[in-house]
Amino acid sequence: MKHRLTTQDILLVGITLFSMFFGSGNLIFPPWLGFQAGTATGKGLAGMAITAVIFPVLGIIAIAQSKDLRTLSSKAGTTFSTIFTILIFLALGPGLAIPRNAAVSFEMAIVPFMDTIPMWVRIAYSILFFAIALRMSLHPDSLTDTLGKILGPLLLAMIAILLIGCFHNYSGTYAAPQADYATTPITQGFLEGYNTMDTLAALNFGNIVVLNLKKRNISEQNDLIRGACTAGLIAGFLLFMIYAAMANLGALSGSIFPNATNGANVLTNITSALFGTTGILILGIIYILACLTTCIGLLCSCAEFFAEISRISYRTWVILFTVASLVMSISGLDQILKVSVPILVALYPIAIVLVILGLFKDRLASFPKVFPWAIGTTTIVSIVLGLQAAGIAIPFLTNLLTSIPPSADLCWIIPALIGTLIGFLHSFLLKD
Repeated sequence: MKHRLTTQDILLVGITLFSMFFGSGNLIFPPWLGFQAGTATGKGLAGMAITAVIFPVLGIIAIAQSKDLRTLSSKAGTTFSTIFTILIFLALGPGLAIPRNAAVSFEMAIVPFMDTIPMWVRIAYSILFFAIALRMSLHPDSLTDTLGKILGPLLLAMIAILLIGCFHNYSGTYAAPQADYATTPITQGFLEGYNTMDTLAALNFGNIVVLNLKKRNISEQNDLIRGACTAGLIAGFLLFMIYAAMANLGALSGSIFPNATNGANVLTNITSALFGTTGILILGIIYILACLTTCIGLLCSCAEFFAEISRISYRTWVILFTVASLVMSISGLDQILKVSVPILVALYPIAIVLVILGLFKDRLASFPKVFPWAIGTTTIVSIVLGLQAAGIAIPFLTNLLTSIPPSADLCWIIPALIGTLIGFLHSFLLKD
């Protein structure tokens, strides 16, 4: 029986999507941005909102309109689509994001309460964490029942309690901006948004959103697209409000705890000073919930994709990815983070350009060469930037590309625009 799209449907799926987005990076990086940006927090937050809020929402919309990531990316070529899609799902799956979330939750929820950490404790925690994630990932079309109705609201409530308590009891001042935030706060915030990985995640989560809408008996294509878009907006709004609160809390902490080294330190310092052990406990629960809900969303989306392109069942892929992620997470957070920056630097610009083009895919249907040229030029620059982030410089080429305005980190923008223009000209020539 067909079911009309209701406000309750959209709200539940929106909270489900938020809880899938909101993981370890979303907790760590906003307060660290504020801590470093100080009086420039507003500008830094504006930059971060582009890559950590606006583009994730646009990504959900682009995927909802295009069916899935493979369909959208195939407009740039079959080979590119296969390679890029597999890399995205692996990076957001067992290769990086899932074990990172598990490792971060352990560091924040267990480590503060123990002087020494035996390996068996880390292993036992990882087994329990992934056992819960596996159980909830076996039915991806029912995530609104677990994330939307239970874990998502619980996560929001815990975050609200912590933030309200901090702002009510906290008295700090905004310090002067540090490092790049003193000169280019918007650009630096833009780059900080990469670390949340949410634009990449949006390319994965689009399918899961549509799947959960279908579970609620929404079958009309227009309703599915409208529901996914609205759910994306709800998730984006919640993300931005929390980012803004955490960034300003981090900015206020700089005058009292000037020696923090990362966002986790910032939050730990504040909650410990204000609420003692109780605050650390609340923060630990928030980390566990945030990381668990994101892991569930990532496990579902990755297993869905690989089940579609292989003869192996969804259930088998979920189990395989869970076991692989468990093993990776035991290696510890530091080892996982070593490989994260180069991967994000290489994939994020491509994802941004793909999302922008995807929003205009119908209008670009008459210009079939725009996708290949725009994505191709961006990919070349992104690979060079990723290698540079890994400590590998290509003689002459690396220096040449990173000298392109507006900055070394954003040098992919002009090549992407040039590729788009060439794509239009190439399409015109084919018509003649």
